[in-house]
Amino acid sequence: MRGYFGLKIVLMFAFGFVFGACNSSRRDDQSQENVSDKSVSGQQATPFKPGEKRDGMVWVPGGAFEMGADEFTDSRPVHPVSVKGFWMDEHEVTNVQFAEFVKATGYKTVAERPLNPTDYPGVPAEQLVPGSAVFTPPAAEVSLNNPLQWWKYIPGANWEHPNGPASTIKGHENEPVVQVSYDDAMAYAKWANKRLPTEAEWEFAARGGTNNQTYYWGNELKPSGKWVANIHQGNFPEKNTLEDGYAGAAPVKSFPANPFGLFDMEGNVWEWCQDFYRPDYYSSSPKVDPKGPEDSYDPEEPGAVKRVQRGGSFLCSDQYCIRYKAGSRGKGEVSSGSNNLGFRCVR
Repeated sequence: MRGYFGLKIVLMFAFGFVFGACNSSRRDDQSQENVSDKSVSGQQATPFKPGEKRDGMVWVPGGAFEMGADEFTDSRPVHPVSVKGFWMDEHEVTNVQFAEFVKATGYKTVAERPLNPTDYPGVPAEQLVPGSAVFTPPAAEVSLNNPLQWWKYIPGANWEHPNGPASTIKGHENEPVVQVSYDDAMAYAKWANKRLPTEAEWEFAARGGTNNQTYYWGNELKPSGKWVANIHQGNFPEKNTLEDGYAGAAPVKSFPANPFGLFDMEGNVWEWCQDFYRPDYYSSSPKVDPKGPEDSYDPEEPGAVKRVQRGGSFLCSDQYCIRYKAGSRGKGEVSSGSNNLGFRCVR
């Protein structure tokens, strides 16, 4: 089952309404893609070594791989893809890194901005308070068919207060920044002279030169009896046994790097990719450097514009969200954030 739920859905249900807004889903990032094409092709001619590190980024060599996973309907068919080499952040963008961006630019994230009443028809204006979605475990076991039993819209939740206004990032500077929408991630990437990865680049990097494995780290959930990623243990959603040491996001580099030298490519927090989401895209995806479909479509929420998310989060487990497995996909409405959603960049 899925582990993602749009902020608008959470908010609308919180006030007893169903999200039905219609948004344009045509491609709106052509300029970004033109820049990314030039930078990637330019890098390919440079003889960097696989895993070479510079300025907190790791060189991911180009190559071919089998993209997708038969286990998931929107990850079929498994198909051959090749990508050019690129630099990738060795870990997710952290709170301290995002704070530098905000200090330099004065940027306000989507979760901090006033809500537009036209996006929430029928919701009283006085209840449209800036905030975001926060995982709030129930007190007792619940059915897993309704994520609104553990997702709550919390006024005042944002990147500086990821779990609500009483929470803080002080003391958590090296944890991934969360509560960031797609637009927020794009704004940071532009400021840093980087971009978001394509879905193909992300999966190639996560596989670390391997194919046909159940997980990005191998075929065993716990190699040598050890947890190697920050996911959920126990009975989801009410009981986390904390076997991996973390109830929420872990500081970056808390778990082993993959063969390319990249950390947390599975679990910890979901990561935005630049591609629009369509469940049928793989049947027509180009074989060389695919950049995603021309528009967004999710049959479960036809009116929502969604982008791909990858890697799963600290809430994933074999009981509920198994989308941390190799080749699996996530999706998210572009204006939504949550306390298990972040990003990393490429160049």
